[in-house]
Amino acid sequence: MNKTFGLLFYLKKSKVDSQGKAPIYLRITVDGKRSEITTKRYLESNRWSNEANRAIGRTEDVRELNAYLDILTAKVYRHHKDLIEANRQVTSETLKNQILGIEEKERTLVALFKSHNANVKKLVGKEFAPGTLERYETVLKHIQDFIKVQYNVTDISLKNVNHQFITGFEFYLKTTRNCAHNSTIKYIKNFKKIIRIAQANNWINSDPFINYKVHLKDVEREFLSEEEIQAMINKNLHTPRLDLVRDIFIFCCFTGLAYSDVKKLTQNNLVMGIDGEQWIKTKRTKTDTRSNIPLLSTPMSIIKKYENHPEVVVKEVLLPVLSNQKSNAYLKEIADLCGINKNLTTHLARHTFATTVTLTNGVPLESVSKMLGHKSIKTTQHYAKILDLRVSDDMQLLRQKFSDKKANEEKQQNQI
Repeated sequence: MNKTFGLLFYLKKSKVDSQGKAPIYLRITVDGKRSEITTKRYLESNRWSNEANRAIGRTEDVRELNAYLDILTAKVYRHHKDLIEANRQVTSETLKNQILGIEEKERTLVALFKSHNANVKKLVGKEFAPGTLERYETVLKHIQDFIKVQYNVTDISLKNVNHQFITGFEFYLKTTRNCAHNSTIKYIKNFKKIIRIAQANNWINSDPFINYKVHLKDVEREFLSEEEIQAMINKNLHTPRLDLVRDIFIFCCFTGLAYSDVKKLTQNNLVMGIDGEQWIKTKRTKTDTRSNIPLLSTPMSIIKKYENHPEVVVKEVLLPVLSNQKSNAYLKEIADLCGINKNLTTHLARHTFATTVTLTNGVPLESVSKMLGHKSIKTTQHYAKILDLRVSDDMQLLRQKFSDKKANEEKQQNQI
């Protein structure tokens, strides 16, 4: 790619010394970005030509000064040529460093990734959720393993990250790590952020992702039907741990809250809403967006059931929520006991709220999106796509309208 490149010698008159002389500076400009170097030479302003960028006169000191500036000019052009031939990035800063004899530290992928993750760690709880850091750490580990397997090294220069590297990493994730397509793409998107940082700092010449195009595949999200929800509610579970996990799951089914959001709820999140009823007002852990949810009778009864639970009293939480790992393990038992042939997880409750509890019962998409705390309604539309039952009901209404219209026409025709 051709870059604009220019040189300019000028007097820095803001630094005139006691003898009335100003230092001569060299300004290097590449693609509009400037770097300046002092030539360590001084001259009176009346002996300098801005048009010629040289000293004026025919005295010996003027000839020596102009000859020195010519040598500097030739040196810059030589370094410019060397950088291009070496396929290295040409910037005003790299040229400046070449002239000053400063060796630029080679930037490497793993080192940059580690630095990025260290910064994210410092901002957990402020700008990032713990899960975000965990995801970046996972991607870093996959990158390190891939580099070791593919190149037999522990790190790699950012300049060697190209299209082949990206597609190789994708193939490695799908085969060696056995990642699903969507998981692979999400990992690569996290990796892409590191490359954007390198680009923004001019540590790489071009974007290796420019010809890399992939998309997430639509995944059919599982959710419980109304009958399955009722089967869980009615099931007599004799073990307190299963009873508790079932109640928390049902609570999520009727509020749409993710496991991490339910776990952090306190009495302060339970407020009187605009309608005079009880609402839960909180911020989503994952996206830090506001989520306001009017409480139905089922979640209200669950809150009431556990209001005197030791953990609720001691920890001052709204509900005594077990760890996510234990909850998911116990939900598998509950599914078997209730005859539910689905992969029951804490997050499936959120899907159930979006589909069976709200959209199927005619709650507008915009309202569901707001309660779920989605940043974009497009995210909520994924749930609407799978509601064949809702489509069937809507078309049944349309059939009825056409049927009524036809009946009225026939009635009017008979009256004539």
